[in-house]
Amino acid sequence: MPTTPRARARAQTMEDIVRIGRAHLASDGAAALSLRAVARDLGVVSSAVYRYVRSRDELLTLLVIDGYNALGDAVDAALVGAPDEPRERLLVLARAVRTWALAEPARYGLLFGTPVPGYDAPAEQTMMPGTRVIVTMQALFGQAYERGLLTAPDPLPVVSGALSGSFEVIRREFGLDLPDWLVTRGVTLWASLFGLVSGDVFDMYGGGTFADRDELFELQMAALLDMLGFRP
Repeated sequence: MPTTPRARARAQTMEDIVRIGRAHLASDGAAALSLRAVARDLGVVSSAVYRYVRSRDELLTLLVIDGYNALGDAVDAALVGAPDEPRERLLVLARAVRTWALAEPARYGLLFGTPVPGYDAPAEQTMMPGTRVIVTMQALFGQAYERGLLTAPDPLPVVSGALSGSFEVIRREFGLDLPDWLVTRGVTLWASLFGLVSGDVFDMYGGGTFADRDELFELQMAALLDMLGFRP
């Protein structure tokens, strides 16, 4: 926490810039973000904002980090008190992702929607917050495997040496001992979850196609968890 009045004032100004940026993201979209507009709403001249945020891209990066952390916080909060059972915790995680995304469509769109023209998020700043949910999912895959709750495919899929090497990097990074087939299925579940959520957020289904999207999501997640290998 900032300890001096000057540091506290700077931290507050940065919080205000991000807050105003979120509002402009929701009203105008990511491509239309403007530091001048943020300065106007902050009540300062545009040159004053540049002392805190040097460019539109830097503001976008702040909003990306803010969005990833908000999503990660929502998932962490949902898992507090959830049953100590990996399948149920994965369901809780999935519901939390969808609930947050539907409540924050503009922020979700910045993270997982159409890329902003001319902007490339710096990995060194966004990787850690951007993988929070994935790290939690990987840990749950590991718990399910260690407890013998997953059934391996028969026959086992053939994985090339090159791809298995990529999986080994993931195993080392997350400190998990998962077989190649489970890494494959885990990546499939992760990608499918965000695909399902995007279908809802961006209304890919069409307004009247399904009578109950909540029920549809539950059925889809049950199918994905069956795919992962959970026994009935």
